[in-house]
Amino acid sequence: MPPGRCGKLTPTPIGLVFPGQGTQRQGMGEPWRDTPAWSLAGEVSRHCGQDVEELLLRTPTDVLRRTDLAQLSVFTVALMAHAEAARCGALDGAVACAGHSLGEYAALTAAGVLTLRDAVSLVTIRGQAMRDAEQLRPGTMGVLIGAGLREAGELAAEVRAEGLDVWVANVNAPGQTGLSGSADGVGRAAELAPGVGAKLIRLSVGGAFHSPFMAPAAERLAQALRDVRFAPGHLQVVANVDAQPYTGDGDWPELAVRQLVSPVRWEESVRTLTGRLGCRRLVELGPGRVLTNLIHRIDPGIEVTPVDGPGALEGLAAV
Repeated sequence: MPPGRCGKLTPTPIGLVFPGQGTQRQGMGEPWRDTPAWSLAGEVSRHCGQDVEELLLRTPTDVLRRTDLAQLSVFTVALMAHAEAARCGALDGAVACAGHSLGEYAALTAAGVLTLRDAVSLVTIRGQAMRDAEQLRPGTMGVLIGAGLREAGELAAEVRAEGLDVWVANVNAPGQTGLSGSADGVGRAAELAPGVGAKLIRLSVGGAFHSPFMAPAAERLAQALRDVRFAPGHLQVVANVDAQPYTGDGDWPELAVRQLVSPVRWEESVRTLTGRLGCRRLVELGPGRVLTNLIHRIDPGIEVTPVDGPGALEGLAAV
C-alpha cells in the first residue's frame, strides 16, 4: 500500500465487527492481494490443508456456497482486513469486538483470545461439521421482513404446533428476523407471514443454521474445543448467544457450542457495543457491507465504516 494511504480513526472508543457466511464471492481476496496482509492466505492454508489462495481468487461463487469453503474464505478475508487496518494504525481506539455467527471466530482472533492456528482449526472443523449436518438433516432459512422478535417467535411457534420444524435463528435488526428449519416449515412460515404484517424472503442456503438441526455439528465442535485454549484477550468480545461481553475468562467453549443451535442476537450485540461498552464508531472488517447496513437500522446515530478493501482505508482520516 502506498505511503500516506492509511489514516487513523477518531480516538473515541470504537468497536470492530466481522461478517459471517453469505458474504463470500468469487475474487473476494483480490483487493488484498498486493498488501502485506495477503501472507495470511499462506498461513491459513498451512493450518487447514486447503489452497486458500485458490478459494479467494479463482473459485466460482456457486462453489463457495459450500458451507465449509464459505466459512474458511470469509474468515480469512476478515482477518486480512483486520491485519491491514491494524498495520495502518487505524484501529488504535478499538475497545471491543463482535462477529455475526462465523464472524465470532474472527472477532476472537482479533481480540487475542484465540491463536490463528486454533481459530483456523475450529473454523475448519465447524464448517465441515455444519456441512455434514446439512446433509444428515437438510433444511433452509428465510428472513422475515417487518416482524420483530416477538412476532417471529409467535409465528414459529404456530408453525411448530402444526407439526413442522421452524425456529428463530437470527435477530438481525429492527424488523428483520431470521427463521431456520425444514423446507416445509419455512414455507409454511412464508404463507403465514402476512398475518403478522411481514413477508418472508427465502435464503439460498442448504442448512438450518442456528437451530436444533445443527445439534450433530455442535457435538463435533464440542469435542474439538476440548483441545483449544482460550487466552485472556486485549479486547472484549460480545457473544452471539447472549449479547454479553467476555474476555478470555468467559466460557467460550460453551458459548461456541450453544451458538450453533441458538439464535444469533445481533441487534442486542450491537446495542451492547454502542451502549454498555461506549463505542461511538463501529468498523466492519471483511467482505461486503451486510453488517454496516444492519447497524444503520439498529442505531442510525452510530458512525459505521466498512473496510472491504484497502481503498476503504483512505477514508479513515483522523478526526
